[in-house]
Amino acid sequence: MRAYEVTDHTAAPHFVDRPLPAPGPGQLAVEIAACGLNFADLLMIEGKYQDTPPTPFVLGLEAAGTVTAAGPGTRLAPGTRVAIYAGQGGLAEAGLFEEARCTVLPETIDFETAAAFQIAYGTSHLALTQRGRLAAGETLVVLGAAGGVGLTAVEIGARMGARVIAVARGPEKCAVAKDAGAAEVVDAETPDLKAALKKLGGADVVYDAVGGDLGTAGFGALKPGGRFLVIGFAGGAQPHLKLNHALVKNLEIHGLYWGGYLNLDPAALHRSMRALFALAADGSLKPHISATFPLDQVADALEMLRTRRSTGKIVVTMR
Repeated sequence: MRAYEVTDHTAAPHFVDRPLPAPGPGQLAVEIAACGLNFADLLMIEGKYQDTPPTPFVLGLEAAGTVTAAGPGTRLAPGTRVAIYAGQGGLAEAGLFEEARCTVLPETIDFETAAAFQIAYGTSHLALTQRGRLAAGETLVVLGAAGGVGLTAVEIGARMGARVIAVARGPEKCAVAKDAGAAEVVDAETPDLKAALKKLGGADVVYDAVGGDLGTAGFGALKPGGRFLVIGFAGGAQPHLKLNHALVKNLEIHGLYWGGYLNLDPAALHRSMRALFALAADGSLKPHISATFPLDQVADALEMLRTRRSTGKIVVTMR
């Protein structure tokens, strides 16, 4: 199989060819059709992600494909179509994965959609329903609203009956967020973002996938009793959260690392994923895929992600 491997955090990833071993107990061999890219892939290249594997490893956190062989103690048979939260190994023509990381795909969901779906929708669904306890009629501010996870937060928040204020950079990205269900859009370049958000009534919940100054402004726009969701730091810096304001305004700060739910509460993660795939199967949810690249052009795909030229998700296909 051909795979895109990181061997040294100071050098660019490169392609390798290697045989695929037979699956062991609890493992499935999967022929990969598509892999979704995530900001975490960029961090893993540099060794800065919280779950970066030891080198060498194959990039690609989430993928989709077809089971070709099943190890002892597994339930899924060869020929089963699956989505995989791999953690690593998705940017390859094939791989071995724990069955516990695989979800059976409804026949109506294609591989590219499945590869773009899990982390983005899963993160937003768990964050808004479990951590944020978002209720119908509340105001949700989404920072980085046109990005891979941010756009799903807009879509899910609107579906939950919230009034969504989307913060995105530039008119094109603001338009994408508006189309996803945002009631209001604010350009991230607004000179005083906190004041602009307060003028719109402030936030009950802030979904922050960006960090930095945007996260700081969003935190400052929370109403008393509001909830701040720490999703990631795509802007490259952490926000400065004034804990005295959290005290006085009875604010809650919650971190959400979707992959960590495999250990924290795997039942909640699998319930959430089944519910989301059911919505995708009937057409209620459909990821916004802004670009698709063949495996040969994966370096270009990662550069598009790095320079934030995409909206929604970027997908790499194996054939």
